[in-house]
Amino acid sequence: MVTESFFMQEVTVLKTVIQEKSRIREYSSEEIRQLIEEISEERIAWAKNNDPALYRYYQGLSFKDKNTLRYTVGESVEGLGILGKIIMDSDVTEVMINGYQTIFVEKGGKLSRLKEHFESDEDLRRIVQKFVSQMDRTVDSSNPVVDARLGDGSRVHVVFPPVALDGATVTIRRFPKQAMTIEKLLEYNSITPEVAEFLQKAVISRHNIFVSGGTGSGKTTFLNALSNFIPAWERVITIEDSAELQIKNVPNIVRMETKKANSKEANEITIRDLIKASLRMRPDRISGRGQRRGGAGHAAGHEHGPPRVTILSTFSLC
Repeated sequence: MVTESFFMQEVTVLKTVIQEKSRIREYSSEEIRQLIEEISEERIAWAKNNDPALYRYYQGLSFKDKNTLRYTVGESVEGLGILGKIIMDSDVTEVMINGYQTIFVEKGGKLSRLKEHFESDEDLRRIVQKFVSQMDRTVDSSNPVVDARLGDGSRVHVVFPPVALDGATVTIRRFPKQAMTIEKLLEYNSITPEVAEFLQKAVISRHNIFVSGGTGSGKTTFLNALSNFIPAWERVITIEDSAELQIKNVPNIVRMETKKANSKEANEITIRDLIKASLRMRPDRISGRGQRRGGAGHAAGHEHGPPRVTILSTFSLC
């Protein structure tokens, strides 16, 4: 059990170090293998002086075990082809794949089209299906729309043919490692001190707060900033379609995420189901985050025609 724990820990650590390397997408397969070997040796040298238990683990590895470790790390990058290399690039904040020949990425708030592309539509489908399976999801022609989440919280949305007319479409949105705070919003002149004071009073008083805006306008970012006003002694339950809230200052927190039905399991777990469950958890505060269209849009003042905004709500149990 300890050996398995070290193995998964080291796979994660080595992957993280590779991810921090710039221009990782330009590395050839051989260069990636060499990079993994170099990082592994550096890790062993560090463990020798700083972590005796980890050093003993490495010293006990056979030649085959070491190759397995390096292969697992390499497969996590190269096994996904160009997609794996893009994900490993820490400078990329958003990925948009529109069929096998078209890939856009966002860096520093600017979109650019990559010269690289997948070999064929079949190659793209194979890699995306493998990618999605790692997140315990399935995608195919009978289940063409899938939402998932990477281990670091990045949001993944996949659409397959026949729904996607020009081939498989993948959108990945990554979130900053450091959550937004009210102090940062003040520093950026996004809000005034008076607004910050009003919001603080509203959160502490457990008023219901609704945040609305278009795609990518910063709704979740703003909610993360507001969460810093939640008193640390409260018990908080979060309910989300896709877990993205980063509440750091509350130790007594329970995080829950909805689950869509798939080909293996017929049961769907909705936000309504999770709200019912949360009421039995002795919450001081329930915070929900989900997209609402249709009825919720009309409630927001769109009586004539379809809603033009997404409602992202947080609600408190008083």
